[in-house]
Amino acid sequence: MHKYIFRRLLMMIPVLLGVTFIVYFILSLTPGDPASIILGDGATEAGIEAMREQLGLNQSIFVRYFKFLVDALQGDLGFSYRNKLPVLAMVLERFPATMILAIASIILALAVGIPVGIISAKKQYSALDYSATLVTMLGVSMPTFWLGLILVMIFSLKLGWLPSQGMGDGFVPLLKSLILPAFTLCTHNAATIARMTRSSMLDVINQDYIATARSKGIPESQVTSRHMLRNALIPIVTSVGLQFGVLLGGAMLTETVFSWPGLGRLMVESIKSKDIPIVLGCVIFMAVTFSVVNLLVDIIYAFVDPRIKSQFQKVQMRKVSRVK
Repeated sequence: MHKYIFRRLLMMIPVLLGVTFIVYFILSLTPGDPASIILGDGATEAGIEAMREQLGLNQSIFVRYFKFLVDALQGDLGFSYRNKLPVLAMVLERFPATMILAIASIILALAVGIPVGIISAKKQYSALDYSATLVTMLGVSMPTFWLGLILVMIFSLKLGWLPSQGMGDGFVPLLKSLILPAFTLCTHNAATIARMTRSSMLDVINQDYIATARSKGIPESQVTSRHMLRNALIPIVTSVGLQFGVLLGGAMLTETVFSWPGLGRLMVESIKSKDIPIVLGCVIFMAVTFSVVNLLVDIIYAFVDPRIKSQFQKVQMRKVSRVK
C-alpha cells in the first residue's frame, strides 16, 4: 500500500507540470497587458515598459515558466501583480472559506442523495421512482448560477430571511450566510449521488446473497444498510470523491454569485485583472487538492470493500515472489 501511495504521489508531478504550463500558455495569449492593468489608464509608455521589465514580461514564455517552476519548487509562488502580496499566503487565506462551503454542500448532498437513491431503487418503476428520477434530472440539468440568483431573489430580496452575499462572522451569522450557497452547490451533487446510488443499488438488489439474508430473518433495514448499500458503495464513493475534489478547487460561479470569499472567487477576480501569479497559484493548489482527494478515495476503497485490499495484497505477494 505504501508503494502504491508513493507511485500515485509521483504521478502528480507530470499532472502539475502539464496543467500549469497549459494555463500559463493560455494566460500569456489572452488580450491585455498586466503592466497596463497595474498602472491604470494614465500610465505612460515608459512607465509600462519599466513595469514589464520589472515583472519579467519582456522575456520569452518558456524562460518565465522555467523561473516560475524553480521558485515554486522552493515554496515561492510569486507575488500578486495587483497588491504585491505573496500568492501562497493569499491562497491559504481563501482556502478555509472554500473548505467550509465544500463540506457543508457535500454533507447536504449525501443526506439527500443517498436516501433518495435507495428509496428509488427499492421502489423501482413506482410513482415515487418516476418522481425521484424527474427531480434528479432537473437537479443535474439546472445551472447553478441561475439557481443561486433565484434563491437570492426569493429568500434575500423578497423574504429577507437570509443574507445574499459574504461570509458571516460568528457561528450563527456564518450558518445563515452558508445556507444559500451550500444549497445551490448541493443541488447538482445530490441529484448525481441519487442517480448513482439508484443505479448501484439496482445492480445488487436482486443478488442471491440478498435473498439469503432475507431468508435468515434479518430485518430489512439491516439488509439494506449492511448488504445492499455496502456492496453498492464503490461507485458512490468515486462520485462523491470527484465532486468533493471539484468543490475544494473552488466553485467559481457559486462563490461569485454569493460573493463568498473562497478560491473560486479569487480565481475569477485574478483572471479579470490578468494576475497570472495568483491564477497559477490557485491552479496548482486545485490540482494538488484534486489529486490528493482521488488518492484518498482509492485508499477508502480498501475499507469499503475488503476484497480490494486482499486483491492488492495478493498482487504485492506475486511481485515479491517473482523477485525472489
